[in-house]
Amino acid sequence: MGVPKAITEFKFKSALDIATAASADRNGATLDMLGYRGVFLCVKFGTIATGAVTSIKAQQGAASDLSDAADLAGTRITVADDDDHQTFIIDLYEPVKRYVRVVVDKDAANATQECAWYIQYAAIRSEEHTSELQSRIT
Repeated sequence: MGVPKAITEFKFKSALDIATAASADRNGATLDMLGYRGVFLCVKFGTIATGAVTSIKAQQGAASDLSDAADLAGTRITVADDDDHQTFIIDLYEPVKRYVRVVVDKDAANATQECAWYIQYAAIRSEEHTSELQSRIT
């Protein structure tokens, strides 16, 4: 029967491992978008402290270590302190820069626990399309 086509068009990658509840901001792993048109940045929260001011956002950059990371306008999602055990998703389609990551922004006074993962989609397999993508993302 073989592998269903949809499975070969997606790529899953861990962005943030679950960690002990903390109040420090967390940057997700750097993700290379070469070969894919889009990515879902998924963040799952545990218990969120009452009064916590938390949000997620996407960043992009041309450097593979994201030393030039810049926030992507319109991607910030505010997470309420009663959004315990909820999953939030940012959908990036055709980002301008090659490398992206998710950022969990915390208020430094209230602890939250979270983990995150990436789901890349719309795989580009042919050399022609890969060349097109390389010219689009720098």
